[in-house]
Amino acid sequence: MAAEQAPTASEYVVHHLTHLTNTKQTALVDWTVFHLDSLFYSIALGLLAVFVLAWAARRATAGVPGRFQAAVELLVEMVADQAKGIVHSAHSRKFVAPLALTVFVWIFLMNFMDLIPVDLLPRLWAGAYAVAGHDPHDAYMRVVATADINITIGMSLSVLLMCLYYNVKIKGFGGWMHEMFTAPFGNHFLLWPINFAMQIIEFIAKTVSHGMRLFGNMYAGELIFILIALMGAAWSWSLGGAMLWVGHVIAGTLWAIFHILIITLQAFIFMMLTLVYVGQAHESH
Repeated sequence: MAAEQAPTASEYVVHHLTHLTNTKQTALVDWTVFHLDSLFYSIALGLLAVFVLAWAARRATAGVPGRFQAAVELLVEMVADQAKGIVHSAHSRKFVAPLALTVFVWIFLMNFMDLIPVDLLPRLWAGAYAVAGHDPHDAYMRVVATADINITIGMSLSVLLMCLYYNVKIKGFGGWMHEMFTAPFGNHFLLWPINFAMQIIEFIAKTVSHGMRLFGNMYAGELIFILIALMGAAWSWSLGGAMLWVGHVIAGTLWAIFHILIITLQAFIFMMLTLVYVGQAHESH
């Protein structure tokens, strides 16, 4: 039997950027229904975020806190302070502040998956595929759910729905419709279509940019890790090959250290924009 041919650089990158999907076949086309890997990791890490926060709440004591409790309390106070400065309704903050905290922890955990070596989980998945008698080349697996635009846009759409809810709750449906047709240019019937169009454009722009910002940063980070891994895969028993391997270790370490800042910052930005948009829904123009 001939030795298995190693994938080319382009095949390696494409394989790592391909989602595990379920595909439905029709008479005309094959169409993807779900990105199963993104759904699995986002749901699993969401449950983990809820579990960690609930566990911290149950273990909280009135005495001298441990390191874990102190870290969680610091995070809770930070989110509560940000929510208090942006969402001025104390009643709304009872729901919005815990939601913002959950969003921050959830996104941070999803982003953190980018720090796992790019070949670790995909190779384990390929091994499971092979054991099950399937072709391991078809074992696609992407572990960074926030590098999937479907996940990030879905989250931003959830924020949009929450903003629409608070617009109606705070201002009443009639008051919100009045604002949709009279802001930002004034209450003149000739300006009503322009005002309404501008409001719709604002909602769309905020939602798209909210999801695209997180997706773009995490997709770029994932791609850089894949390209760095290619350097290590190109090693050989030569001076040039050894230098590539050493370079990939150094570059991967430096990028991972820098990426810790990125994954934290992106979680914080998404949380803050969520608070800002909900806060705007409480304000009248």
